[in-house]
Amino acid sequence: MIIIHAHLQVKPEQEQAFLEEMKNLLPLTRAEEGNISYDLMKDTEKEHHYTMVELWKDVEATASHNTSAHFTAFVQKAPAFMAAPMDLKVFSGEAVNH
Repeated sequence: MIIIHAHLQVKPEQEQAFLEEMKNLLPLTRAEEGNISYDLMKDTEKEHHYTMVELWKDVEATASHNTSAHFTAFVQKAPAFMAAPMDLKVFSGEAVNH
């Protein structure tokens, strides 16, 4: 399983537009083959900071997502929303049943 944490610092004046774009991106990504979950989390300690927490079946699923029409459309619009470069962390892991 591939786990991605994409940390996003959004411009205050662009936050509403960013959230509107997420309304489109989230369900389309969740419907992709190989997606386990795709959730946008709002930081409660840092203003205008979000983290996209993604779980994918494998590297191939992430590659397919990165070339999808809905994701590439978001990437083209993203510079207008971002106050800083995205901080991307990618992990390989497996679920632990306890």
